[in-house]
Amino acid sequence: MAKVVLFNKPFGVHSQFRKDNEQMLTLADFFDDKSLRVAGRLDKDSEGLLVLTDHGGLNHAITTPPVGQAHKNQTKHAKTYLVQVEHIPSDEQLNALRAGVLLKDGKTLPAKVQHLAELQLPITLWSRQPPIRQRKHIATAWLTITICEGKNRQVRRMVASVGLPCLRLIRYQVGSWRLDDLAVGESRTIFISDEKLANLGVVARPKVAQRTLSGAGHFGTKSSITRRNQNPKRHRFAD
Repeated sequence: MAKVVLFNKPFGVHSQFRKDNEQMLTLADFFDDKSLRVAGRLDKDSEGLLVLTDHGGLNHAITTPPVGQAHKNQTKHAKTYLVQVEHIPSDEQLNALRAGVLLKDGKTLPAKVQHLAELQLPITLWSRQPPIRQRKHIATAWLTITICEGKNRQVRRMVASVGLPCLRLIRYQVGSWRLDDLAVGESRTIFISDEKLANLGVVARPKVAQRTLSGAGHFGTKSSITRRNQNPKRHRFAD
Protein backbone atom coordinates (compact mmCIF):
# COMPACT_ATOMS: atom_id res chain seq x y z
CA MET A 1 0.00 0.00 0.00
CA ALA A 2 1.31 3.44 -0.93
CA LYS A 3 0.19 6.82 0.31
CA VAL A 4 -0.07 9.50 -2.37
CA VAL A 5 -0.81 13.18 -1.77
CA LEU A 6 -1.96 15.35 -4.67
CA PHE A 7 -1.20 19.01 -4.00
CA ASN A 8 -2.08 22.11 -6.02
CA LYS A 9 1.15 24.03 -5.52
CA PRO A 10 0.77 27.80 -5.53
CA PHE A 11 3.06 30.16 -7.45
CA GLY A 12 6.13 31.09 -5.42
CA VAL A 13 6.27 27.94 -3.28
CA HIS A 14 9.48 25.89 -3.44
CA SER A 15 9.12 22.11 -3.96
CA GLN A 16 11.18 21.32 -0.86
CA PHE A 17 10.82 21.34 2.91
CA ARG A 18 14.05 23.08 3.88
CA LYS A 19 13.77 26.81 4.51
CA ASP A 20 16.78 28.99 3.69
CA ASN A 21 15.12 31.94 5.42
CA GLU A 22 11.92 32.68 7.32
CA GLN A 23 10.28 34.40 4.35
CA MET A 24 10.82 31.46 2.00
CA LEU A 25 7.63 29.50 1.24
CA THR A 26 8.14 25.74 1.08
CA LEU A 27 6.17 22.52 1.51
CA ALA A 28 6.82 22.85 5.23
CA ASP A 29 4.14 25.55 5.23
CA PHE A 30 1.59 22.96 4.14
CA PHE A 31 2.66 19.51 5.40
CA ASP A 32 4.30 17.80 8.36
CA ASP A 33 4.04 14.12 7.37
CA LYS A 34 7.62 12.88 7.73
CA SER A 35 7.02 9.84 5.50
CA LEU A 36 6.44 11.87 2.31
CA ARG A 37 8.79 13.02 -0.39
CA VAL A 38 8.25 14.83 -3.69
CA ALA A 39 7.77 12.71 -6.82
CA GLY A 40 8.62 15.17 -9.56
CA ARG A 41 9.39 18.73 -8.50
CA LEU A 42 7.86 21.91 -9.87
CA ASP A 43 9.85 25.11 -10.31
CA LYS A 44 9.06 27.90 -7.82
CA ASP A 45 7.43 29.95 -10.58
CA SER A 46 5.32 27.04 -11.83
CA GLU A 47 1.94 26.04 -10.44
CA GLY A 48 -0.31 23.04 -10.25
CA LEU A 49 -0.13 19.34 -9.52
CA LEU A 50 2.65 18.20 -7.21
CA VAL A 51 2.71 14.53 -6.22
CA LEU A 52 4.12 13.41 -2.87
CA THR A 53 4.37 9.77 -1.76
CA ASP A 54 5.74 7.59 1.00
CA HIS A 55 6.65 4.81 -1.45
CA GLY A 56 10.20 4.87 -2.80
CA GLY A 57 9.45 2.57 -5.73
CA LEU A 58 6.53 4.70 -6.90
CA ASN A 59 8.62 7.83 -6.51
CA HIS A 60 11.31 6.29 -8.71
CA ALA A 61 8.80 5.23 -11.36
CA ILE A 62 7.35 8.75 -11.57
CA THR A 63 10.63 10.68 -11.55
CA THR A 64 12.83 8.46 -13.72
CA PRO A 65 12.15 9.00 -17.42
CA PRO A 66 12.31 6.16 -19.96
CA VAL A 67 15.49 5.64 -21.99
CA GLY A 68 16.08 4.67 -25.59
CA GLN A 69 12.98 3.42 -27.35
CA ALA A 70 11.16 2.76 -24.08
CA HIS A 71 9.42 6.14 -24.24
CA LYS A 72 7.13 4.80 -26.99
CA ASN A 73 5.34 2.68 -24.42
CA GLN A 74 5.79 5.00 -21.43
CA THR A 75 2.46 6.75 -20.80
CA LYS A 76 1.68 5.65 -17.22
CA HIS A 77 3.63 8.52 -15.67
CA ALA A 78 3.53 11.15 -18.44
CA LYS A 79 3.11 14.77 -17.34
CA THR A 80 0.69 17.22 -18.95
CA TYR A 81 1.14 20.98 -18.64
CA LEU A 82 -1.05 23.96 -19.46
CA VAL A 83 1.29 26.57 -20.92
CA GLN A 84 0.44 30.19 -21.62
CA VAL A 85 2.81 31.68 -24.19
CA GLU A 86 3.37 34.94 -25.98
CA HIS A 87 2.21 35.01 -29.63
CA ILE A 88 -0.18 32.74 -31.49
CA PRO A 89 1.67 29.54 -32.41
CA SER A 90 2.06 28.56 -36.04
CA ASP A 91 1.71 25.02 -37.35
CA GLU A 92 5.47 24.99 -37.88
CA GLN A 93 6.13 25.84 -34.23
CA LEU A 94 3.64 23.26 -32.95
CA ASN A 95 5.08 20.55 -35.19
CA ALA A 96 8.62 21.36 -34.01
CA LEU A 97 7.53 20.86 -30.39
CA ARG A 98 5.82 17.59 -31.31
CA ALA A 99 8.90 16.26 -33.09
CA GLY A 100 11.34 17.26 -30.36
CA VAL A 101 13.53 20.36 -30.11
CA LEU A 102 17.27 20.64 -29.55
CA LEU A 103 18.19 22.11 -26.17
CA LYS A 104 21.63 22.64 -24.64
CA ASP A 105 21.38 19.28 -22.85
CA GLY A 106 20.11 17.33 -25.85
CA LYS A 107 17.07 16.87 -28.04
CA THR A 108 13.74 16.37 -26.32
CA LEU A 109 11.61 13.31 -26.97
CA PRO A 110 8.49 13.73 -29.11
CA ALA A 111 5.71 15.48 -27.18
CA LYS A 112 1.95 15.71 -27.49
CA VAL A 113 1.08 19.36 -28.16
CA GLN A 114 -2.25 21.04 -28.74
CA HIS A 115 -3.27 24.69 -29.15
CA LEU A 116 -6.40 25.46 -27.10
CA ALA A 117 -8.69 28.43 -26.70
CA GLU A 118 -9.00 29.51 -23.06
CA LEU A 119 -12.58 28.21 -22.98
CA GLN A 120 -11.26 24.76 -23.94
CA LEU A 121 -8.92 24.44 -20.95
CA PRO A 122 -9.71 21.41 -18.75
CA ILE A 123 -9.77 23.45 -15.53
CA THR A 124 -11.09 26.79 -14.38
CA LEU A 125 -8.09 29.09 -14.05
CA TRP A 126 -7.42 30.90 -10.79
CA SER A 127 -5.93 34.36 -10.42
CA ARG A 128 -2.17 34.34 -10.06
CA GLN A 129 -0.28 36.73 -7.82
CA PRO A 130 1.68 38.39 -9.24
CA PRO A 131 -0.18 38.35 -12.57
CA ILE A 132 1.63 37.50 -15.81
CA ARG A 133 3.27 40.28 -17.79
CA GLN A 134 1.09 41.62 -20.57
CA ARG A 135 2.10 43.55 -23.66
CA LYS A 136 -0.60 45.61 -25.30
CA HIS A 137 0.17 44.60 -28.88
CA ILE A 138 1.28 40.97 -28.33
CA ALA A 139 -1.34 38.24 -28.23
CA THR A 140 -1.08 35.23 -25.95
CA ALA A 141 -2.17 31.60 -26.38
CA TRP A 142 -2.60 28.41 -24.37
CA LEU A 143 -0.99 25.07 -25.19
CA THR A 144 -1.25 21.64 -23.61
CA ILE A 145 2.07 19.80 -23.66
CA THR A 146 2.54 16.20 -22.53
CA ILE A 147 6.06 14.87 -21.96
CA CYS A 148 7.55 11.73 -20.42
CA GLU A 149 11.05 12.94 -19.55
CA GLY A 150 12.49 15.34 -17.00
CA LYS A 151 15.07 17.82 -18.24
CA ASN A 152 15.37 20.82 -15.93
CA ARG A 153 12.78 23.52 -16.75
CA GLN A 154 12.13 21.54 -19.91
CA VAL A 155 8.73 22.87 -20.96
CA ARG A 156 9.76 26.50 -20.53
CA ARG A 157 12.89 25.93 -22.59
CA MET A 158 10.99 23.99 -25.26
CA VAL A 159 8.49 26.74 -26.00
CA ALA A 160 11.17 29.45 -25.81
CA SER A 161 13.30 27.56 -28.34
CA VAL A 162 10.56 27.86 -30.99
CA GLY A 163 9.89 31.55 -30.29
CA LEU A 164 7.00 31.23 -27.81
CA PRO A 165 8.14 32.67 -24.45
CA CYS A 166 6.37 31.08 -21.49
CA LEU A 167 4.18 33.38 -19.40
CA ARG A 168 2.50 30.84 -17.13
CA LEU A 169 3.01 27.13 -16.50
CA ILE A 170 0.50 24.88 -14.72
CA ARG A 171 1.01 21.14 -14.36
CA TYR A 172 -2.42 19.61 -14.83
CA GLN A 173 -1.83 15.86 -14.87
CA VAL A 174 0.71 13.21 -13.76
CA GLY A 175 -0.15 9.78 -15.13
CA SER A 176 -3.84 9.30 -14.36
CA TRP A 177 -3.88 11.86 -11.51
CA ARG A 178 -5.32 15.28 -12.38
CA LEU A 179 -5.92 18.60 -10.67
CA ASP A 180 -9.65 18.57 -11.43
CA ASP A 181 -11.35 20.77 -8.78
CA LEU A 182 -8.41 20.86 -6.34
CA ALA A 183 -8.10 24.48 -5.19
CA VAL A 184 -4.79 26.32 -4.94
CA GLY A 185 -2.95 25.31 -1.77
CA GLU A 186 -5.23 22.33 -1.13
CA SER A 187 -4.30 18.65 -1.16
CA ARG A 188 -6.03 15.30 -1.50
CA THR A 189 -4.73 11.99 -0.08
CA ILE A 190 -5.28 8.65 -1.81
CA PHE A 191 -3.99 5.14 -1.14
CA ILE A 192 -2.69 2.82 -3.87
CA SER A 193 -2.97 -0.94 -3.42
CA ASP A 194 -0.06 -3.27 -4.14
CA GLU A 195 -2.01 -4.62 -7.13
CA LYS A 196 -2.40 -1.13 -8.59
CA LEU A 197 1.27 -0.42 -7.91
CA ALA A 198 2.18 -3.52 -9.92
CA ASN A 199 0.03 -2.21 -12.79
CA LEU A 200 2.05 1.00 -12.62
CA GLY A 201 5.27 -0.97 -12.96
CA VAL A 202 6.17 -0.84 -9.25
CA VAL A 203 6.87 -4.28 -7.79
CA ALA A 204 8.82 -3.56 -4.60
CA ARG A 205 8.77 -1.12 -1.73
CA PRO A 206 12.28 0.13 -1.04
CA LYS A 207 12.98 1.45 2.43
CA VAL A 208 12.86 5.23 2.58
CA ALA A 209 15.06 7.09 5.05
CA GLN A 210 13.35 9.94 6.85
CA ARG A 211 14.75 13.30 7.71
CA THR A 212 13.86 15.86 10.34
CA LEU A 213 11.43 18.58 9.32
CA SER A 214 12.66 22.11 9.80
CA GLY A 215 10.29 25.05 9.68
CA ALA A 216 6.54 25.02 10.17
CA GLY A 217 4.18 27.42 8.58
CA HIS A 218 0.84 29.09 8.45
CA PHE A 219 -1.06 27.61 5.53
CA GLY A 220 -2.99 24.76 7.14
CA THR A 221 -2.39 21.02 6.62
CA LYS A 222 1.29 20.14 6.81
CA SER A 223 3.51 17.25 5.87
CA SER A 224 7.25 16.63 5.64
CA ILE A 225 9.41 14.98 3.11
CA THR A 226 12.11 12.32 3.17
CA ARG A 227 15.58 12.97 1.89
CA ARG A 228 15.75 13.00 -1.88
CA ASN A 229 17.91 10.66 -3.90
CA GLN A 230 21.27 12.34 -4.43
CA ASN A 231 22.26 10.33 -7.53
CA PRO A 232 23.32 13.02 -10.07
CA LYS A 233 22.31 10.81 -13.00
CA ARG A 234 18.71 10.68 -11.91
CA HIS A 235 16.32 13.06 -13.64
CA ARG A 236 13.68 15.02 -11.74
CA PHE A 237 10.68 16.63 -13.35
CA ALA A 238 11.08 20.33 -12.60
CA ASP A 239 9.27 22.55 -15.05
